[in-house]
Amino acid sequence: MRTLPRFLLLWLAIGLAALPAQTDPTADRAYLVGILTKTADPLLQAIVAGEITQRIPRREWDQGRRLATYAEGLCRSIAALAPWLALPPDDTPEGQLRARYADLARRALVIATDPADKDHRTFLMWSRQKTKSPDGAETTAEGPNRQFLVEAAYIAQAMLRAPGVFWEPLTPGQRANLVATLKLTRPLEPVDNNWTLFPTMVEAALWKFTGEMDLSRFTPGITKHLAWYVGDGVYGDGKPFHWDYYNSYSIQPMLLDGLRIAREMNHPLGREYDRALRRAARYAEVLERLVSPEGTFPIIGRSSTYRMAAFQVLSQMLLWEKLNADVTPAAARDAITAVTRRMMDAPGTFDAQGWIDVGAVGRQPAMRDPYNGTGGLMIALSGLLHLGLPADHPVWTAAPAPWTQRRIWAGEDLARDTALPE
Repeated sequence: MRTLPRFLLLWLAIGLAALPAQTDPTADRAYLVGILTKTADPLLQAIVAGEITQRIPRREWDQGRRLATYAEGLCRSIAALAPWLALPPDDTPEGQLRARYADLARRALVIATDPADKDHRTFLMWSRQKTKSPDGAETTAEGPNRQFLVEAAYIAQAMLRAPGVFWEPLTPGQRANLVATLKLTRPLEPVDNNWTLFPTMVEAALWKFTGEMDLSRFTPGITKHLAWYVGDGVYGDGKPFHWDYYNSYSIQPMLLDGLRIAREMNHPLGREYDRALRRAARYAEVLERLVSPEGTFPIIGRSSTYRMAAFQVLSQMLLWEKLNADVTPAAARDAITAVTRRMMDAPGTFDAQGWIDVGAVGRQPAMRDPYNGTGGLMIALSGLLHLGLPADHPVWTAAPAPWTQRRIWAGEDLARDTALPE
């Protein structure tokens, strides 16, 4: 019997060693909860202590984001934490941890939206801004920086994902402050790309929780993105197409939220929800297929430092139980976990004080875009929305399962992939 050449045996051994272990889903959930809390904790603790401007790192690479970093950190953190925080209370160790972080996150939001708090204007990025008056005339006045329009959308997303954390427990005064803060974005005009969905999100939350909204700010983000659809589950980020993950970072999650509220409120745009959901399921299917047997994926395009946020739509479809039949929930779970381990366990991901640093795999400052700051990196946690499924859900109790590329590269004969018909 012939034996394999030594170099081939070595190559095979190295390749097998590189494959992520198929571990206990219960342990994986505990690991992901640990990543969620470890990443958000320094920021939330600093806000509640009234020391956010003193504690957040002042790094050489993000000096240009000092104005935005506080709001970015808070708003993107709570939007990502929201599905997990929305789970019913229980007396398990995870349940007790969740209750503690729900209280911490809510207190941080209350502080940031309280006009009497010393850091309120810091979170609004208060400065002199060009705005439009109600009659359309352009004026210059003091107010929130336009970037706060982005972060207000994440506040709205957190409210919609976890009303039992970020709305129902608030006092009437705290609710009034929150609503007033969201309405401060109305004079701010979005850029003509994924930004058009930020006013949509703000107005969706106001519509849901107050019954009042500005239709002229709600609809353009939806109608423009429906027109920018390029096919096979992907929308353009504006008219030009870009190779990046903005469909996951913001476009599809916010489009779905806006359409869902439109449907709840019996607005005609709500009829587009089912079609958008089918597109999102196809995009999630593509994302699952992008995960290599080793638990990596192509790092491409803008904002690669947002790490697992590239998988937000896959995580969201897993949370909503809307995956296509070709995607096994346990396999999607394991694929996201493998990617998270590769990214978040890399040396340099966190600094000595526990703050997340810039990069996709460890610390990689050269990879950042000019608008990526320390606070903005918290969006990585939005790739873990499926933690909003309870620990006893089949997604967490099912045995480990290989994702698509593991199956293909192991020689399994899978059915061919097909594009989404329109």
